[in-house]
Amino acid sequence: MIKIIIDTIVFPFRSLKHCIKSIFIVALVVYVIASLFVIMDYLRSEYGYYGKFICSLGIEDRLRSSVVRVVGSYSEGSGFFIAPNQVMTNFHVIAGEPSPKIIFPDGHFITPEKITGDKNADLAILYTTEQYQELVLPHTPTITFSEREPLLAVGYPLGTELSGKATIMKGVFSDFRKSKKAYVDYVQADISLVPGMSGGPLTDMCGNVFGINTMSLSGLSMFTSYHQALSMLPHFTDQEITKVSVDPDQSPEDAVYAFYTYLKTRRMKEGFSLLSSQYLLKTNYEEWTNRFKDVLDVIIIKVERDTTTDDTAFIKFSTKNWVDGETELHYYEGTWQTIHEDNVYKMLKSKIIEVDNPDYQWFYE
Repeated sequence: MIKIIIDTIVFPFRSLKHCIKSIFIVALVVYVIASLFVIMDYLRSEYGYYGKFICSLGIEDRLRSSVVRVVGSYSEGSGFFIAPNQVMTNFHVIAGEPSPKIIFPDGHFITPEKITGDKNADLAILYTTEQYQELVLPHTPTITFSEREPLLAVGYPLGTELSGKATIMKGVFSDFRKSKKAYVDYVQADISLVPGMSGGPLTDMCGNVFGINTMSLSGLSMFTSYHQALSMLPHFTDQEITKVSVDPDQSPEDAVYAFYTYLKTRRMKEGFSLLSSQYLLKTNYEEWTNRFKDVLDVIIIKVERDTTTDDTAFIKFSTKNWVDGETELHYYEGTWQTIHEDNVYKMLKSKIIEVDNPDYQWFYE
């Protein structure tokens, strides 16, 4: 060992050639060591800690294929599966809406069979009929963040006004926030959330959920603590969820209102049951439901009795259709003649026309 050390020290002084070789070797070693420090610092700043580099591979594709849109009449947002049949979102995304739609990344949409939530916590759960185990995002039992750890917020900015895949916004962890005036705790990060991203997940670089996109102001965003949200689930109820109430046996206008409410909520069998026997001579359930396969929502603007008859109702309504990954708005008005069958007013004959580019007065006349 002593001989090797002496030879190493003496080597550069034996000749100019040896000196140049020694300088090159030393420079290369210094470069490699400095590069390792740079790489380690990059991994720490970009992934939180070194172990998260491996699990972060492919995470963006995973998140984009799992986060869904949540679309209602009055608001739009994002959501994610916390269980095979449960989608979490913000309460303000579905407030006032009895039947929001869940739009999957592949473009198809469904209507949840049940909704529960907590308005004060601004959280809601949409229950699906089918199971989607492959879309459930993971979480860890404890929250552990390193200083300024990178985080990802996922959602659909501007809702259905902006087509395409979910957006992933990257920022860093700032702090945990609590307030006596707030019902929940928050994770703070320097991510600028925009409308439409509410209800989406906040994850680490491995895709573990730590928060729910909730609110933002000038580059400072608050995310409801996911672990606290999970602890509150047993106390969620449907008491503050808007309910559907119709009574088609009262009058023609009530029947027409019920018919379009069933279309809105996609309770297609109940809507089909309001078609008269004469109307059914020219259609069947499959053909009739295919007419509305792209309808996300129906907004009833006005329903009233036609004053010239006893069996006809006048209606104005609009539809929001989901076509090729984008929404289309259509406006209609006209009359439905009804007939009293089986103690219920049913749809007999329609004279509904589409209205192109209605002005603001059309909505208030």
